[in-house]
Amino acid sequence: MVFRGRREERREERREERDATRYQMRQRMISIGDDYTIENDRGERVYRLDGKALRVRKTIKFEDMDGRELYKIQERMLRVRDSMEIERPDGSRAALVQKAMIDPLRERWEIKTDDGPDMKIQGNIVDHEYTIERDGHKVAEVSKRWFRVRDTYGVEVFPGEDDILILAATAVVDTMAHPAR
Repeated sequence: MVFRGRREERREERREERDATRYQMRQRMISIGDDYTIENDRGERVYRLDGKALRVRKTIKFEDMDGRELYKIQERMLRVRDSMEIERPDGSRAALVQKAMIDPLRERWEIKTDDGPDMKIQGNIVDHEYTIERDGHKVAEVSKRWFRVRDTYGVEVFPGEDDILILAATAVVDTMAHPAR
């Protein structure tokens, strides 16, 4: 009976992976700051990240293609751990992304959300091969292996998740893990 329950759980995970919304993150090759365009699985540009490099602290605007700000991402200065805050347009905090203190075996990051349970990021961050989990369940997967183009990687967001927040957190991890490009 225990095996049947685990088998059903794995089937459900595979079904969610098939129904995942897929995005392609592509960093602009020649730009000042961290600029990205994000396309959906139909090749349509759906979001844009505009990095402001000439500021005291790093700031990234997460916008839709009409230029409406969905989130503002800002580096938090004077903290023990590197962190960046994801803010809503009204200035309230949606999440704080930070690298875990110590983990010698692999890179781990945390997404501390204000509206729900926190998420954990683990895997090979530098090579864009990692998962995002909440309460032990995968909510998103990031992988570069789906693309051969430099500075391009994919993000699969599972059904029922906040796609925009997960994409913003992915951009934060990329910005913090690859500070100077």
